[in-house]
Amino acid sequence: MRKNFGVQTWLYPMPVLIVGTYDEAGTPDAMNAAWGGIHDTNQIGVCIDPGHQTAKNLLAKRVFTVSVGDAAHVVECDFVGLVSGKNEPDKLGKAGFHSHRAELVDAPVIDELPMTLECRLVSYDPETGCTVGEIVNVSADERILDSDGKIDPSKFEPITFDPVNHRYRKLGEVVGTAFRDGRKLL
Repeated sequence: MRKNFGVQTWLYPMPVLIVGTYDEAGTPDAMNAAWGGIHDTNQIGVCIDPGHQTAKNLLAKRVFTVSVGDAAHVVECDFVGLVSGKNEPDKLGKAGFHSHRAELVDAPVIDELPMTLECRLVSYDPETGCTVGEIVNVSADERILDSDGKIDPSKFEPITFDPVNHRYRKLGEVVGTAFRDGRKLL
């Protein structure tokens, strides 16, 4: 038996994406984007309301970064989603975040968050806030890499947003191997 909930914005896992931009004066800003994910082979899609400072910044600069929230920074990631850059000019500093300019785009990389996508704006729909960015680089702090130089989720500890219960959850254990386990049924 199933229970119907009707139309909801529920999906698991839902990544915690922190979108970084600079304003026209070069001040870094970041926001917690509640909905987003890979949009196409080399693109990411996120929802950014037109009223947000981040929307104004990314439309002016046409670039942005997307960092993935981790378990060590739940409070800080939540904070940048609660406070507007319009009201708190040093939002990153108040969150305890530090940043530097990304290598390939004029947008901030948040030092404390260990994985970042650098993006060029492809499209923005002011009606829906649907933002699509071309991923031009992915960087990861060496502290989350395994001995082969790949990202190790157990060191990274990315978090997901639970939209039903309004909780952040840490991603868990390995339960299978993609592109291999299903071969048992071939």
